[in-house]
Amino acid sequence: MSALSRFRAPSRYLVLLWVAGLFLLVNGAVRLGLIAFEADPANFVPSRMVPVLAVGFLYDVAASAYLLVPFALIALLLPNKPWARKAHAILAGLLMLLGLFAMLFTAAAEGLFWNEFSARFNFIAVDYLIYTRETLGNIRQSYPVGPLLLAVAAMTIGLLWAIRSAVWAAGIGAGGTLPQRLRASGAILALPLASFLVVGDAPREALPTTAARELAGNGYYDFARAFCANDLDFHAFYLTMPERDANSEMRHEFEEARSTSIFTGGTHPLERKVSAIGSPKPLNVVLVTMESMGANFLESFGGRKGLTPNLDRLAEEGLRFTHVYATGTRTVRGLEALSLSIPPTPGQAVLTRRNNKGFQTLGGVLEAQGCEPLFIYGGYSYFDNMNDFFAGNGYTVVDRNSLAAGEISHETIWGVADEDLFKMVLREVDARVAAGKRAFAHVMTTSNHRPFTYPAGRIDIPSGSGRDGAVKYSDWAIGNFMREASTRPWFKDTLFVFVADHTSHARGRTDLPPENYRIPLIVYAPSILPPQTIAAVASQIDVGPTILALLNVSYTSQFFGQDILTEGQHHQRALMANYLTVGHMEEGILVELSPKRRVRVLEANTGRELASDSPQAISWIQETIAHYQVATSILRAK
Repeated sequence: MSALSRFRAPSRYLVLLWVAGLFLLVNGAVRLGLIAFEADPANFVPSRMVPVLAVGFLYDVAASAYLLVPFALIALLLPNKPWARKAHAILAGLLMLLGLFAMLFTAAAEGLFWNEFSARFNFIAVDYLIYTRETLGNIRQSYPVGPLLLAVAAMTIGLLWAIRSAVWAAGIGAGGTLPQRLRASGAILALPLASFLVVGDAPREALPTTAARELAGNGYYDFARAFCANDLDFHAFYLTMPERDANSEMRHEFEEARSTSIFTGGTHPLERKVSAIGSPKPLNVVLVTMESMGANFLESFGGRKGLTPNLDRLAEEGLRFTHVYATGTRTVRGLEALSLSIPPTPGQAVLTRRNNKGFQTLGGVLEAQGCEPLFIYGGYSYFDNMNDFFAGNGYTVVDRNSLAAGEISHETIWGVADEDLFKMVLREVDARVAAGKRAFAHVMTTSNHRPFTYPAGRIDIPSGSGRDGAVKYSDWAIGNFMREASTRPWFKDTLFVFVADHTSHARGRTDLPPENYRIPLIVYAPSILPPQTIAAVASQIDVGPTILALLNVSYTSQFFGQDILTEGQHHQRALMANYLTVGHMEEGILVELSPKRRVRVLEANTGRELASDSPQAISWIQETIAHYQVATSILRAK
């Protein structure tokens, strides 16, 4: 027997070539489909498209190695006997049927995920596996699931029928000797390990834009990558500096802001005494966190016309902060920033971490001032670990479980309609005031979320027709809430704060496009605060300290945020992240930090990369590192 024949795989292994070919075909078609869906002319330029397709093909090949494992095992285990050949053909055919259905189903899921998040499967997909009720319910309510599954099944059967003869011929082919099968299957079983060791992030990271990197990705590979790295240690993966220098840099930040607070020298690196001027203002606080309400939807913030007349009126009559930026792209990041005043460290938000209790919160500071902290949510608060976090940090949690069926006019898988949520808010604040207490109600809305449905007859856009309708309905619900609240005796003694959790679209020309993180912040108390527009660049982490400053509260602070109205006038900056990349924007310059200790210094408006070795750039980089390193160290100490 020649050396060539000893190493040639038996003919039944041709089935694996068909499997790999189908996998590459489907994933290549998904990539081309996403490119077409984006409709960005730049993606069709050969110098852009060819690298995307080439790198994408590499990741598709790497992912296919895992799919071949079960086929390699049955090819190895079944002997070269007539009955075993037939059995192999049948088993391989059934496996291919299931595998092809899974490929096409995943392709459809990738399209839906891209439509929602403009990204391949990532940590969001991993997190959503935990909350199957909400995830599957959202899919059922948002998309025609039955027709989609029928289409996938029909395509599966159609493709297999077209190649049935060739696949059967390969499956029933010679199995070879056991040593031949051991060599062939052994080589195939080694491919996943080789794929894991050889193919990393480098090929995709070499592409010039975020959009190109996402298009070149592979959903299977990216999902596994996110699953394995759902929490990243800043100290291990990012550029760092000596801990003492990082703490010193953070103190310098408050000096730059001309803060009058005094550092205590305690074990917490940011602990300082904040002394207010004048007596505390004994007010209720209603903080409304609006789902996906980017500044681009509000005319009063330079956005769309006609969608938010009620919020626009509140902005004109209250304090309008026009350049506030969200810290992240998910609700948990917004809630984290608003309640903890902490930068968005890499990996999971604090809410979903195991050690998420014992923090200083906005609710805790207000409780010391005589307010009962409430977290009021229209859905089931186990989602995203909200109940565990807020209840574990001293809030009274009120959610969907507190509503009877007769109190609900409409609901989706995410929660009740915003108008029903606000009725619950009125009820809870009424109860506290009737008992002689003051209330701090942190409210989280849900209606501006796919499937974008709401009660009929409220606005002039039909329910379920798209985000514009959901935005306009959410605004209507806020207007209705404020009209009802104005009839309450506690209205004149209440500070109303409206701020988004994040925007509806965060991807752009850079990893952290600032324009896609800009959110509205409105503070409304007509009997207390005269109208004013504040154009200072600020972060979502500054909302809590600004509320406390408006209330003239003196307290010991461990917050990273600053009062936008005083400190924020001298030290304008924003912090933002997209899970892997964290950033800091100041003076029109954006510094991005990413794993493998990468750093980029960019013009915030254009995305043009600047030299990172100039004295000014080094200063900005150190400032960025300090924020995230100190925040990570504080979280690690819990």
